[in-house]
Amino acid sequence: MSSTKLDKLRIVFMGTPDFAVASLARLVENNYQIVGVITAPDRPAGRGRKIQQSAIKKYATEAKLKVLQPTNLKSEAFLSELANLRANLNIVVAFRMLPKVVWSLPKYGTFNLHASLLPQYRGAAPINWAIINGETETGVTTFFIDDKIDTGEIILQDKTKINDSDTAGSLHDRLMDLGAELVLQTVQKIQLGNVSKKKQKSEEPLKSAFKIHKETCKINWNTTKENVYNHIRGLSPYPAAWTTLVNGEDKLYLKIHSIILEHEDHNHLTGSLIFNKKELKVAVDGGFINLLEIQLPGKRRMKTIEVLNGLNLKEDARVV
Repeated sequence: MSSTKLDKLRIVFMGTPDFAVASLARLVENNYQIVGVITAPDRPAGRGRKIQQSAIKKYATEAKLKVLQPTNLKSEAFLSELANLRANLNIVVAFRMLPKVVWSLPKYGTFNLHASLLPQYRGAAPINWAIINGETETGVTTFFIDDKIDTGEIILQDKTKINDSDTAGSLHDRLMDLGAELVLQTVQKIQLGNVSKKKQKSEEPLKSAFKIHKETCKINWNTTKENVYNHIRGLSPYPAAWTTLVNGEDKLYLKIHSIILEHEDHNHLTGSLIFNKKELKVAVDGGFINLLEIQLPGKRRMKTIEVLNGLNLKEDARVV
């Protein structure tokens, strides 16, 4: 892209969850012209299956921005409506994969914000996997979309440390703010026509950030205590790591939200529970996982001390 100042930007923003709202808000606050916002259709959610709007739709509606909610990104009706917006730049943050007919449409291209330091952690869940894998650093990347997933030419990157106490939730919030600033910087460069692009390096090994499934969330208590700790905090608060609580004849599905890792030599069997009226610990190799907040089936997330008051644990209770 040349260094000549470009036409006034007409931006279409595409996103769905809270993570995307920060970036859209940053653009609105800096008076960029958002000619359309594309987000997921309203869907039933929660126990009552009430129709819910996406976080982006709620923000865009309050900001009086035009909202499109296509079910089919290749439909003639949607493509016609998109073309009528006369956008010259698309920005994508936490949305779905786009067909080429959409991402190739604007004069200045389509760029995406991804919550990792590409090429590492391409895929749907980079924040979770960075913590699960015990990384000490991650970041955000803006890149121009091409016909594969998260492989396009990089525009900008910014880094942040992953602290031992970070959860997916705390890291999400930090990357959300970091990403919003990176989106703004990227748009400023595009507006001035001084974007420099670089191809992603072929690093080995490449670590994937594939979608999290229920079985991904099951805790393996027989691995190292560090792996258990990283696994649980990498899935907190959502979708949450889980285990099976064996309490006599009862087997309960137990979600674990908040923990402390304790280093201590002991002779307890892995997975056995050590408890009193105030705390509940799981024995692991070389230490304990102290459970601070847990969730039983049909219940809300609660402090463990509250759960212990109503849970009659047997002496040989364990998790598997």
